[in-house]
Amino acid sequence: MKPITAKEATELLQHLIRIPSYSRNETEVADYLESWLKDRGLHPSRCGNNVYLQSWEGDEESDGRPTVMLNAHLDTVKPVSGWTKDPFGAEEIDGCIYGLGSNDCGGGLVSLLSVFTHLCQKEQKYRLIWAASCEEEVSGRNGMERLLGELPKIDVAIVGEPTGMRMAVAEKGLMVLDCTAKGVAGHAARREGDNAIYKALRDIEWFRTYQFPKVSETLGAVLMTVTMIQAGTQHNVIPDRCEFTVDVRTNDCYDNVGLLTLIRQHVACEVRERSTRLNSSSIGKDHPIVRRGHSMGLESYGSPTLSDQALMPFPSLKLGPGESSRSHTADEYICRKEIESAIGLYTEMLDGLDIVG
Repeated sequence: MKPITAKEATELLQHLIRIPSYSRNETEVADYLESWLKDRGLHPSRCGNNVYLQSWEGDEESDGRPTVMLNAHLDTVKPVSGWTKDPFGAEEIDGCIYGLGSNDCGGGLVSLLSVFTHLCQKEQKYRLIWAASCEEEVSGRNGMERLLGELPKIDVAIVGEPTGMRMAVAEKGLMVLDCTAKGVAGHAARREGDNAIYKALRDIEWFRTYQFPKVSETLGAVLMTVTMIQAGTQHNVIPDRCEFTVDVRTNDCYDNVGLLTLIRQHVACEVRERSTRLNSSSIGKDHPIVRRGHSMGLESYGSPTLSDQALMPFPSLKLGPGESSRSHTADEYICRKEIESAIGLYTEMLDGLDIVG
């Protein structure tokens, strides 16, 4: 296996940017990536639109070594308004590559691929998997969740989301709640009916002001935000139904199911959860990967944003080139120097590391 250089990794990123890869529409970009890897003598496997490499040959389940997964996602959101450059142009200006998915998280994807090929040049104390997953931006069931069903047991993962190469040792989980307050319709000119908006306001105020008592050392408090509301049919009819949506960002002190139970105890409206599977995730501060990162001078923090870590039932560290503030924005970009630096830092962190030590 010939190592993939930073230059080659960056050129691959430019090719990937030029292929639209919205969530649930990643077939073309997965096909290209699979072909690109084969052309370089690698042996990728495919699970739907997830593409992955293993550092070992054959179908062996385990040789006694732990398994490390290097992961980043292939898919992107749709471009927001305000782009002044072609979102699929992969234009390079002053050493920075502009394009949809360049920062989130194409830079991490190709950096980790390069690191995989470098680490495989000698035997490590662990087995290695590089995985390019799909449907991350929509937490789809055909992405990481499906891929993990195909892979052997993973002991720890590095997720290449943009963190400025700071170690996100925890990230918040997510629940989206659809709430309905029910009233009785009536004529607005008379004192009749039961206004569902007024009933909803009491619960909305609770979501706005309530603080759950358990506050995480790394992630802070649970954050609840009402983000959408809909009610009424016309100006002179008392609304008998008010619907609103709540975005709940959970910390590692609560699991989503338990938190949902607590929420229902406090509000009068009907609460329907879209999913409870996206829990908060974290890695212990004494994990060998975290200790190695700290010894290298890397900072650690708790991340408020969601990634495929929420679907990983094993320790995971979010660490990648680029900045989270560039994600999902117009004129998204990643710089060549960020990719080059990330490859060096990843390699220093993992080369020769004893994962169980």
